[in-house]
This record gives sequence, structure tokens and C-alpha cells, in this order.
Amino acid sequence: MDQRHNNDESAPRISWGAVLGLRDSAGLDWGAIRAAQIAALHGSTAVRFLANVIGVILLTLVLRQYADPLLLYGWGVSTLLLATHTAVGKWRLRGWNDRSATRGELHKETAGAALTGVLWGFPALLFSANGGLEQTLALWAVLTALMAGAAFVLTSIPLATVSFLLIVGGALGTWMWQIELPILAVAAGLNTLILLVTASLSGRQFVNSRVAELQLAEKKEVVSLLLREFEDTGADWLWQIDAARCLTHVSPRFATALGLDLSELEGKPFLQVLAGDSWEAGNFASGLRELAEKLKRRESFSDLILPVKINGLTRWWELSASPRLDDRGTFLGFRGVGSDVTQQRDSADKINRLARYDTLTGLPNRMLINETLARAMQDADQWRSRCAFMMIDLDRFKAVNDTLGHPVGDRLLSHVAERLRSLMTDNELCGRLGGDEFAVVVRDASDPSRLEALARNIIETLSRPYEVDQHTLYIGASVGTAVGPKDGRTAEMLIRSADLALYRSKDAGGGSHHRYEPQLHADAEERRTLEIALRSALEKGELHLVYQPVVSAKDTTIEGFETLLRWTHPKLGPIPPYKFVPVAEDARLIAPIGEWVLRTACMEAANWPTTVRVAVNVSPEQLNDPNFVTSVISALSHSGLPPQRLELEVTESIFLREGTGAINVLDQILGLGVKLALDDFGTGYSSLGYLRKTQFSTIKIDRSFVQGAAKNSAESLAIIRAVVAMADSLGMTTTAEGAETEEEFEMIRQLGCRKVQGYLFGKPMPAEEARQVIAKAIRSRAAA
Repeated sequence: MDQRHNNDESAPRISWGAVLGLRDSAGLDWGAIRAAQIAALHGSTAVRFLANVIGVILLTLVLRQYADPLLLYGWGVSTLLLATHTAVGKWRLRGWNDRSATRGELHKETAGAALTGVLWGFPALLFSANGGLEQTLALWAVLTALMAGAAFVLTSIPLATVSFLLIVGGALGTWMWQIELPILAVAAGLNTLILLVTASLSGRQFVNSRVAELQLAEKKEVVSLLLREFEDTGADWLWQIDAARCLTHVSPRFATALGLDLSELEGKPFLQVLAGDSWEAGNFASGLRELAEKLKRRESFSDLILPVKINGLTRWWELSASPRLDDRGTFLGFRGVGSDVTQQRDSADKINRLARYDTLTGLPNRMLINETLARAMQDADQWRSRCAFMMIDLDRFKAVNDTLGHPVGDRLLSHVAERLRSLMTDNELCGRLGGDEFAVVVRDASDPSRLEALARNIIETLSRPYEVDQHTLYIGASVGTAVGPKDGRTAEMLIRSADLALYRSKDAGGGSHHRYEPQLHADAEERRTLEIALRSALEKGELHLVYQPVVSAKDTTIEGFETLLRWTHPKLGPIPPYKFVPVAEDARLIAPIGEWVLRTACMEAANWPTTVRVAVNVSPEQLNDPNFVTSVISALSHSGLPPQRLELEVTESIFLREGTGAINVLDQILGLGVKLALDDFGTGYSSLGYLRKTQFSTIKIDRSFVQGAAKNSAESLAIIRAVVAMADSLGMTTTAEGAETEEEFEMIRQLGCRKVQGYLFGKPMPAEEARQVIAKAIRSRAAA
């Protein structure tokens, strides 16, 4: 079937009715063929005009003495007027290259030829009885010559040739018969017949030649288009539709792509073929609607992708096409190319998913979260509503990785993702930012109470125990929320605001939710300013140490000094430690600063009596530094201070930090002979387990309990008694902080505390003043 179709397409049969211009054969562009016929006729205009003029002049000269002058000259003028009119009309159309013509235009040329034939048939009928042999031969010669010329110059339009020859030849034969020359009448008829056959065959050959040229040009155009599309877009089949959007010239590869036969597709509406079963329901894909709109507007398009259902499977096609116009601008339809891009699209979808989804949890990643938040911000701005962004950080997650390994940590993150996903509605999208950080985009955050409830629900749900690989794991969650556009006009600003709110939640100890406040930004800016200044504070000598005495509760003799760090900025003035120490820890500046403090304190303490110790506060960040033990050894070595005279003070928070690195560092420090003190015991997550893990020499009781006991607070008194009893049983000493009056000191001594620290015995003082205090104490003992 395909082969027959191709043969028919390459060599169509042209009927005589089509050759004569009476009807059009299917599958050919007859507008272009008719235009070529008329153009060829126009090319002989000058010859035709000249033949008419010469013929009229000859007959007029030959017959002027024999014919009625009125009839003769009337005929001559009429013939010349028609020839002139025709020539002028053709002259105006000189250079005529219109590639499309109607049957009416072709028949107009035929009518002109017939009218000319009628005028040239008149002399044989009107003037044949006049004159002698000379006039008869002249008339015969002129008419026969005109018939021969017409058979030659009018051959491009066979019907025009036939009309002219029949009229003039009929008149010539009739004339011969009237003058009783039957043999010449028959000769005239045979001559006319021969010219008719010759002209008709020539005309058909002309039409066939033009058809072949058009088909060759069309094939070249198709091949050119296919090659261009193959090179540019990898297209692999051709499609063509007419002005009614029905398929024409269906290519075998197009039919194969649809899984149908050529006969089923020819003449079928293109959109119906692509729509398949959805044609009746009217449930069209957006790509098909876009294609329909392009066809309706007669616009060129390229790389238009739409789904096509073939044998129950959805395939993705990529189409490109341009409208087809004739030389008059008449719309003929569309011709285009297409290719199956299902495999490429599937690969692109996989790549897109990998780019926008977290491979571990399956949640949207940072890219998709940012895109979703940006759209939510646009919608909020358009509808004057609110959206929100929540940042979630897992508490104590690092401890799971450090103790049980990353595989368990990864599975724990997957469980966290499942719980988060279960809390989401169509109004929210949750994703993973990276590590143990997650986020939630709330598209409509107009209800603050609903937002608060969601945050509490997240914290509560994520804080429930997890069962992973036969381990029961306990972690928590901290949440920071920012509402747009109030807390940020762009997605980046809103994320920054939520991050500041999350920092506040983490700073509060975790397991809490904070919303962004403008003060957070001010605090962050202050921290940024402090961080910049702090980076050069050590080099510029802006940092200095002060020392506060620690005395024996028994006889108030000085047992040591606690080293305290101070910072005086040339422009900002004195900056309290509670402000700059957290900044130093976050900016990873605490290691060099802490090393300087330790080295300076040891150098100063080396000048004191051997019975006086120096205590140095150590932050959890320092204990997580692998070089910290080396720093302690270096400070002791350079100063010559015995290890037992150095006491490092740490807080309970080191036991709440994720991982066990800090505890290992403390064990190494104890191995050097350095003493350890547990500072602020009782103010945090106090547990006897801490004291079992590490051999502390001193427990420091926070000043809040001392002040509470001075006010006869039963709770504070009970806590101090319990700590003292516990320390005595474990062989530790106790130091009470914040003693400011004699009454407080007496109460502390009665409660059993071994050492006391407070303003009553001295405020934090410079090194020189500390030396003076030590010297004065020595003199007092000597005098006693």
C-alpha cells in the first residue's frame, strides 16, 4: 500500500479535463500550474500583436478594391483594437510572476483567444465572394498562417488554442465548401485537425513539464526542511495539513509514530489525531491547546512539546512548523516536522528531580524550597496576604552521628522527614536544607495562631523517641519563623529573618519556637560589628585580664584567683563578656583568644606564692578544639607553672554538647595534673552523672543560690546543703560565689562551703593590684 501511494504521489495522472483547465486533478497545486500557463502566453504578446497587425494590413491592401469599405475597415479596426487592447493589458503585466492563478483567469485568456478567432473568421465568410484568385490565395495564406502561429504561441493554454483553431479552421473550411472546392475544404479540415492534435499534445506536455517542476521543487523544499530540522532539532518525521487543518501527504514515518495506517490518516483532522480518546471529552492537555491556538493564528512555532496517547501509552512529541502560503499570500496550511522526545523528557524529569529533591529523605531540597518560597512571596504580594518560612534545626543530632555512626544518623533523618511530611497540608511544603536543617514554606500564613500551633506540633512530633536499628533515640527540634512580606520583602530576606529567629531558639537552649522580631536583626548587626572588631582586638591589645580572689571560708586566706577576660574598645568602650564571648565562639575566635588568656594567666600566676592557684574559664568550643591540650601544655611549659596550681573551670553545658570529644579532652587534662572545677552547678541540667564521668576537684555554687539562701529561701538552702554534702562525700571542695556581706559569708561558712568568692573579699582587679593583695595578705600573716 505504501509503495503504491508513493508511486501515485510521484507520478499523478492528469486528465484532459485538467489539461484544458475545465477541472483540477487531486494532489497538485493547480494555481501554480495555471499561473505558469498564463505567464508563457504573456511571453508571446509581442509576436501575437505583430501577427494581427500584419494580417490586417495584408488583407486590407488585397481586398480594399473588392470588399465593402465599411465592412472591411470596420473589421480591420475592430481586430486592431482587440489586438491593441490585449497587448496593452499584457504590457501592463510585464514581468508578471504571480505563482498562483484561478480557473477564471485562465478562461479569460481562452475567451480572448476565441474572440480573436471570431474576428479572423469573418473575412472568410464576409469577403470570400469578392475578388479573384489573387485575393482568395491571399486570404487562404493569411488565415492558414495565423492558425499555424496560434498552434505554436497559444500552446501553453490548450483550450485557448483549440478555441481559436476551431473557429478560424471552421470558417476556412466553410468558405472552401461555399466556393465549391470540396477538396480544399477537406484539406482545411485535416489541417485544422492536425493543428488541434499537435497543439493539444504540446499543451499537455507543457502542463506535465510544469507539474514535474513543481513536484521537484516541493520535494526539494521538503528535503531541505527535513534536513534542517534533523540538524537543528533531531526531528524524524514530516507532517502537513491543509487550510482546514486536515492531514495531507502523510509520511510513512508519521503514520508509524502514531501506530496507524496511511489510509486512516489522510484527510483526518490533525488535532483529533493528536487528542486521541480525549477528543470527545474535550479534556485536552495544555500543549495541545497551545498547538490549536498557534494553528488558529497561523503562526510559526518550534519545539512545542505535548503529550500524545498511542496504544494506551503516553508519549511526548516535539513539533515545529511554519504556515504554507502561495505567491499571493493565500494560506494553504502548515508543513512541519516532529519527533518523539519521551526518553529525553524522562531523563530531564529525573535530572530535574535530582536537582530539586533530597536523595536521602525524598523531600524538596534547598533549590525547590527557594523556588516555592519565591512563588509564595509573589502570591502574597499580589493578593495582599501573608506567607511564612520556618527553619527547623534538630537538637542533639550530632551526638547520634558521633556515637552510632552516620548510617544510623541518615536513617534517623529519614524518620524525621516522614514525621514532617505527615504534618503538612496543601498549604505547606516541607523540605531539607542540608545536614540536620529542615524548612517549611507556609503559603497562606494569615492566621498567626495556626502558624504557632504548627510550630509547636513540629517540635512535639520531632521530639518523640525514635526506634532506629534497635536503638531508642531522643532528639529535639528548634524552630524559627518569619512572616512575609512583613519580615522580608524577598525570599532571601525572609530566610535570613527565619534564620535569626532560629538562632534565638537555639540560644535559648533548643526545643523552642521564636518568631522574628526587628530587634533580632539589630542584635545580629551588633554581633556582626562586634565580630569585625573582635578579630583585631587581640592584635591591638584591647583585651586584658582581671583577677578575683578566692578565699578560704575558714580563715579568709587567699587560696587563688579566678581569671576573667575584659575587652575595652576605643570607640565602643567596655564590652561585657556575655556579649563578646558568644560572638567569639560562633566566629571561631575563641581558640586564639582562649590560648592567649591561658598563657597570660599562667605567666602571671608563676609570680605568685606556690600556695595560690589560678583558675581559668574554658568554653565548650575550646574543649572541642583538638589543639587545646597542646595549648595547655605549652602555657604550663613556657610559664613554669606547676600543673596542680592551674584550675580550669567548665560549665555543665559541655555534657549537653553533641559528641564525647570534650569529655576525652578533660580526661587528658586531668592526666597532666591540672585541676578541674564545675562552674554554675545547679543552674542548668544538673545531674550526678556529670560528676561520675569526670573527676572534678571543685564545685562552684552559683551566686543566685547564695543570694536566695541569704533571704532564707528554703529551696536555695536545701540545694547548697545538698551540694556541700555531695562534694564532701566525693572528696571535692565547694566554692560559693557572690558573697557581698558579712552575713552572707557567715551563712556560707555555717552551711559548710570550703571556699568563698565575692565582692566582700575583692572585685575583679588588674594583675598589679592582685599582686598587692597577695603581698598584703603575706604581711598580715607574718605580723600575726
